[in-house]
Amino acid sequence: MRARRQVLSFVCAAPFLKPFAAHAVGSDAVPGAALMKPAELADLLKGGGPQPMILQVGFERLYAQAHIPGALYAGPGNQDDGLAKLKSQVGSFPHDRAIVIYCGCCPWTHCPNIGAAYTALHDAGFTNLKVLYIADNFGADWVDKGYPVTRGG
Repeated sequence: MRARRQVLSFVCAAPFLKPFAAHAVGSDAVPGAALMKPAELADLLKGGGPQPMILQVGFERLYAQAHIPGALYAGPGNQDDGLAKLKSQVGSFPHDRAIVIYCGCCPWTHCPNIGAAYTALHDAGFTNLKVLYIADNFGADWVDKGYPVTRGG
């Protein structure tokens, strides 16, 4: 008998959201040098070396559905409370601490969260900041590839 595979549904919420004008920063604000591919992060997580702080800057419902093991929920990057929570998550860390942020709510070019979150941390002086490049969504680009996940929030 075949095992039934649970399929996560990730729906892009960007067309339905109206981010605050101050935080309407697109994914194009993230420079190519700051991007990290999912396979790179998965390999890093398998290794025995120092682990980066991983922050999910998308929507809580998606985080609760599935997230990268060890990732902290930092709130949506397109909202004031999300950016405040993000800043409080990193507030006591040295500015050269390795940090990886990701969203995964929808295709990269439509993400309402990642650009503002990256900009906030970059402008705060974090110098070892990477952004997980999720081309389509977290389900397709991480979960379906068999990379590790934690379910529940």
